[in-house]
Amino acid sequence: MPAKAAFFDVDGTLVRTNIVHVYAYYAMNRGSLRGIAGRTLGTALGLPVFGILDAVNRKAFNEFFYRYYSGLSEDRLVTIAEDMFEDVLKPALYEQTQDLIDEARRAGCRIVLVTGALDFTMRPLARHLGCDDVIANKMQFVGGKATGKVIPPIIEGANKANAIRAYCEKEGLALNQCHGYSDSASDYAMLAVVGRPTAVNPDLRLRSLARAYNWPILDLK
Repeated sequence: MPAKAAFFDVDGTLVRTNIVHVYAYYAMNRGSLRGIAGRTLGTALGLPVFGILDAVNRKAFNEFFYRYYSGLSEDRLVTIAEDMFEDVLKPALYEQTQDLIDEARRAGCRIVLVTGALDFTMRPLARHLGCDDVIANKMQFVGGKATGKVIPPIIEGANKANAIRAYCEKEGLALNQCHGYSDSASDYAMLAVVGRPTAVNPDLRLRSLARAYNWPILDLK
């Protein structure tokens, strides 16, 4: 196996979507008509709150947002994940995403997705892109139903960097030889912990940081 890895954020980096789009798909494709309408409306009404929390505190955003999954069946969530990939994620992939993945593979890297999304929603994407591993949030299930709580630690911000460091230690990878890719300044710690960070479709703050640290900047189409 490669002695180094390329760690990729997903939302905004490899695809144009975010976890709210993913949940909206679940809300519209599970349960009774009344339940679907209620979840869809609840998501729509929550959008302003989502935006504020995401901008201020990514951890609080994740904890608040994933409550919306409470009561959903684990089997149904996993089943819908396959359709969701085909209908939502696959069409939203940047045209150059696969080229970026393939380039990292040719450079001798293990390919790892590192995302605040839920693990079962990322597995079809990881399979499609030919990834080796996924570091993602894991929903807590009791009796086959989602509790709305994520098993700690929540994968976001500094925890992404901690997860990458732990992964490298476990797999015997050279952290200073590893690559990191993200679009958001909220992932600064993730990019700073690896030896070869790259800003992909960066927001204004990350673009500024990348220029200050002389990190490569990629704008995918």
